[in-house]
Amino acid sequence: MNDDYKANVASEETAFSRQVGAQAVRMLKARRGAPKSVWFGLGMSGLIGWSVTVPTLIGAALGLWVDKHYPSTYSWTLMLLLMGLIIGCLNAWRWVASEYKEMQEDLDE
Repeated sequence: MNDDYKANVASEETAFSRQVGAQAVRMLKARRGAPKSVWFGLGMSGLIGWSVTVPTLIGAALGLWVDKHYPSTYSWTLMLLLMGLIIGCLNAWRWVASEYKEMQEDLDE
């Protein structure tokens, strides 16, 4: 009788865990499918803007410091500002591409 009881409890736990897992999957799909508000779009555009702005400003500040301490015929400020801008644009492009890929995967499901 003890073995029957253990088998019955194990099958109940398995059924319960499957039921909880199915509910969790449904909940996650519902959250992903929720409509996005205008504020979400503005927040994302702000995030992309900052991902470009921060590396650009860091490059400009570093360039100013290099120009001040190590003067040369080349403007390190402009070169590092441009490098920061390129890094920021690549960062934003990578982020947007990953978001687009995630959206496509959600549509395929």
